[in-house]
Amino acid sequence: MKALVWHKNGEIELVEKPVPEIKDPRDAIVKVTMSSICTSDLHIIHGFVPKALPETVLGHEFVGEIIETGAAVKNLKTGDRVSANCETFCGECFFCKRGYINNCLNGGWKLGCSIDGCQAEYVRVPFADTGLTKLPENLSYKNALFVGDILASGYFGAEMCEIKAGDTIAVIGCGPVGLCAMQCARLSGAEKIIAIDIDPDRLNIAKDNGLGDIFINPAVDNTQDIVLSATENRGADGVIEAAGAKETFRLAWEIARPNAVVGVVAMYEEAQILPLPDMYGKNLTFKTGGVDAIHSQKLLKYISEGKLNTDFLVTKEMRLEDITEAYKLFEAKSSGMLKIAITA
Repeated sequence: MKALVWHKNGEIELVEKPVPEIKDPRDAIVKVTMSSICTSDLHIIHGFVPKALPETVLGHEFVGEIIETGAAVKNLKTGDRVSANCETFCGECFFCKRGYINNCLNGGWKLGCSIDGCQAEYVRVPFADTGLTKLPENLSYKNALFVGDILASGYFGAEMCEIKAGDTIAVIGCGPVGLCAMQCARLSGAEKIIAIDIDPDRLNIAKDNGLGDIFINPAVDNTQDIVLSATENRGADGVIEAAGAKETFRLAWEIARPNAVVGVVAMYEEAQILPLPDMYGKNLTFKTGGVDAIHSQKLLKYISEGKLNTDFLVTKEMRLEDITEAYKLFEAKSSGMLKIAITA
């Protein structure tokens, strides 16, 4: 089969590999019908993910059809259409039983990081009975492509902010995760969404899709003044940081009102500083973490009911044989580029 591997020197290459086989009774083999390139894949290639192993097939964001299951997988069968969770989790350890699946003692971020991922024709999924979710009949593969990663991250950001009806929520970063976070914040009861990004094209995507109410470009606008004006001088009731830059980390707590929650879902390439003297007296709560993709069933239901929609995130579709070119386009972030869907 064709599969995209990354080498220690930071190069990627489409190679021929054997079709994966069942190794554990809880495994499943999935024929990948559609996958996507994630910014996390770029972090791996550029050496920012220490646990990532070279010569591994990249990719963790995908949907597909089950072609084989291990003997212990009872909730799925051959022929089922499924979406994949980007986190591998056993469902049985201390953390899984408490819902903290990205901290699973037997799993974590494995696919496309330390074991072969989905940017291939077939992929082996460990703990398939927890990590794969059957698609509702009215959903296409494209409808469900981002459920186990990008959409889950946006939902996690909204969930962290403990949103109450009538809240004003600021979302920093109008990339795929930020755009999903806006939808999820609205679904959670936020009355007003403030979209913040230095890329006018991405701000326009948020505006054109009706995801925000106020749109701020910090490169030309006074962000703090606009946020204060929109919130009767109190600041945002919650802030979702989905951009991942040094200046956006600081901006997140600066625009939050006293006693607010700052939910950080961004992945940073360098350590950030928490300047406690500067924020003394604001009584802020910071929540951070990896993808909390425990709500896949719920998110699929919301999409099925028309309450969430991520189809607009797909800027371009390309074939697996052209995936190295797709990586170049994705990393270049050309005008309006959000996500590239890779088809078999």
